[in-house]
Amino acid sequence: MRKINVLTFVSLDGVMQGPGAPEEDTSDGFRHGGWTVGYFDEFLGSEMGKQMGHPFDLLLGRRTYDIFASHWPRVTEPGADLGINKADKFVATNRPLATDWNGTARRLEGDVVEAIRKVKAGSGPELQVHGSGGLIQMLLQNDLVDELWLKLFPVTLGGGRRLFAGGTIHAGFELVESGASPSGVILAKYRRAGAVKSGSFALAG
Repeated sequence: MRKINVLTFVSLDGVMQGPGAPEEDTSDGFRHGGWTVGYFDEFLGSEMGKQMGHPFDLLLGRRTYDIFASHWPRVTEPGADLGINKADKFVATNRPLATDWNGTARRLEGDVVEAIRKVKAGSGPELQVHGSGGLIQMLLQNDLVDELWLKLFPVTLGGGRRLFAGGTIHAGFELVESGASPSGVILAKYRRAGAVKSGSFALAG
């Protein structure tokens, strides 16, 4: 069984869209792209290196795959791609891909949820999800996320695609690791942990 770990940059108001550049993702009129860049310090880069410093494959939505495929193959400095170029890419799409990324890309067609379940049930390294907002919603709705590796940036954006949107199931998580960068980014790793521990603060009687 393979783990599915979601690695996400997110703003204080829950937005995950277009973190890396102004024109990275302008869908639905989003005009605030590049909001992580000014806070990306040496500490955060080191932590990203640790999270991606072991074998992994990628599980991606179509938009994120196209963005990655236009960027990462051009990163040729040894180690600078953090292993992204050599990872197998499983892409949730029913449309042909413009590139197979040197033979590492595999489409998940038809019933995408069932296709993901089959990949997850197979052998191989962990599956990391980067970007891919729509895919993350599908994974959360079907309880397929094992861990959330969040980087919470000290900004509010006011609009854009949110990490937790409609359809996210009622679920509990446990905090297994946390830290903060000098620039104010909070890193938190949450592991799926059964049901929500609900109760009441109402006074008895």
